[in-house]
Amino acid sequence: MTSIQQNIEQITSQIEVAQQKCGRGRGSVQLLAVSKTKPIEAILEAAQAGQTAFGENYVQEGANKVIHFAQHHPELNLEWHFIGPIQSNKSRHVAENFAWVHTVDRAKIAQRLNDQRPQGLEPIQVLIQVNTSGESSKSGIDNEEIFAIAELISSLPNLTLRGLMSIPANVSDYQSQLAAFTQLAQLKDKLAQQFPEQNIDTLSMGMSGDMDAAIEAGSTMVRIGTAIFGARDYSNKA
Repeated sequence: MTSIQQNIEQITSQIEVAQQKCGRGRGSVQLLAVSKTKPIEAILEAAQAGQTAFGENYVQEGANKVIHFAQHHPELNLEWHFIGPIQSNKSRHVAENFAWVHTVDRAKIAQRLNDQRPQGLEPIQVLIQVNTSGESSKSGIDNEEIFAIAELISSLPNLTLRGLMSIPANVSDYQSQLAAFTQLAQLKDKLAQQFPEQNIDTLSMGMSGDMDAAIEAGSTMVRIGTAIFGARDYSNKA
């Protein structure tokens, strides 16, 4: 058994315990393995342990990994999520390679992803990134901007609006974590009411330090990196 496999099993067990504690059904929360800066070999180990969904933050690095696994390990049928900021001049690589994008926070980026999605590929599953903490250092839109960009996304044929994503303030107090995540969950519910024709069912929130609070608040996808793969090396990020 590899250490990565052990880590995945431990995180999966923690997710199951958190689901049970708040009365949620087993399997209601998906584990997204954040593989940024990690080598192909580590991702392959995780995939061979049964992990199928991977999150990448850096466009070129992530696109290279998507292409590698499509060419050399198509039988794994991995699902790739882009979870980093998107610059306009790199949006084409995201549109061409990723099934999910968690970080749409500008109309311009939504339009470019739609226009640059190759024919024959399924629509990109899109999450709107919300800056719930109001921190200037974090990406994401304000609460009141959500519905305008949702209107645009829902009108674009190569995008499918699925929900919201947030990186809240880094606090250790459980109740503070829960309050921030509950705010996002309430926004997601309002969004689903306003756009009933869309399949708005996804909340991407929660990492290693706040996963339990995120799950109690309604997260459907937790983003875990270091706890699976170990410490990151940023010296060669792309």
